[in-house]
Amino acid sequence: MKSQGIDISVVTPMHNEEACIHEFYTRVSAVLGSLGRSYEIVLVNDGSTDTTGQIIRDLCRTDAHVVGVFLSRNRGQCNAIYAGLQQSRGDNVLIMDGDLQHKPEDIPALLARMAEGFDLVKGRRENRQESLVLRRLPSRIANYLLRATSGCPVHDMGGFSCIRGEVARALRLRAGQHRLIPALVHLMGGSMSEVPTSAPPRFAGKSHYGLGRSIDVLFDIIMLWFQASFKQRPVYLLGRISLALFGLASLLLIWVLAGKLLFGEHMGTRPPFLISILLYLGSLGFMTTGFTLEMLSITQDAVTEAKPYMIREVIRKEDEE
Repeated sequence: MKSQGIDISVVTPMHNEEACIHEFYTRVSAVLGSLGRSYEIVLVNDGSTDTTGQIIRDLCRTDAHVVGVFLSRNRGQCNAIYAGLQQSRGDNVLIMDGDLQHKPEDIPALLARMAEGFDLVKGRRENRQESLVLRRLPSRIANYLLRATSGCPVHDMGGFSCIRGEVARALRLRAGQHRLIPALVHLMGGSMSEVPTSAPPRFAGKSHYGLGRSIDVLFDIIMLWFQASFKQRPVYLLGRISLALFGLASLLLIWVLAGKLLFGEHMGTRPPFLISILLYLGSLGFMTTGFTLEMLSITQDAVTEAKPYMIREVIRKEDEE
């Protein structure tokens, strides 16, 4: 999707943020307006049950810069971001939270670094005031593991980001992968940098995250390792495991045969023989699974236009005029 003359898109998921949305809109509008560049603010209503949706509608009617995207029901932060990215039109796309833990006043710093030619600039949160045990420590561990598995140099993967528009709209996100965007862009071959940003507490309301999220992040990291290490080809990983099992089974079988030929030992009842048979079956199973996943991967690549959300409506003021 082309930018249609828009320099900056701000994409923000909103789920029950009625206490924050007016302050967020006011501050973001003030910052973007001061830059003298064309912009849009894409607010994604992720199935809110409070007045967030109505507030977004009101903003769309009064300000042509605001784009309201309404998901049919609550689909989670990642899918809301994904929907917003696909509806964005800017040459630069900023992803930020609606609770003002990402300060709008830091936007110019990210855009200035983007002007140096990077595909992604990440805000690196400093002086975080969140709980050490519940938020900061799990975040540090997750970021270390993500850097180790993907090779991405970014130190703070989640949150405030600015992405080149074409790259942002080319992303194909699955649930939870909003935390992996820098790593995904890195795997695509994108260039990236970081700038220090503030990390104030929520302006209002209650966080939607808890310690249980760390378990989901762990599985995301394992999947990312799988993609990064084996070029998104399941058969590369499972094929290696299959060959290892096949080789081990063959060694055991040679040992058993040597005992049979040299010492007359009975083969059928010896544990090494039974283990070798199980290893051969395991080898066949891993190889079969690898080929099956390869076919599924090919099918998925052929239908990449399928999205994990459904948009009920998109409101743009110019469409009503």
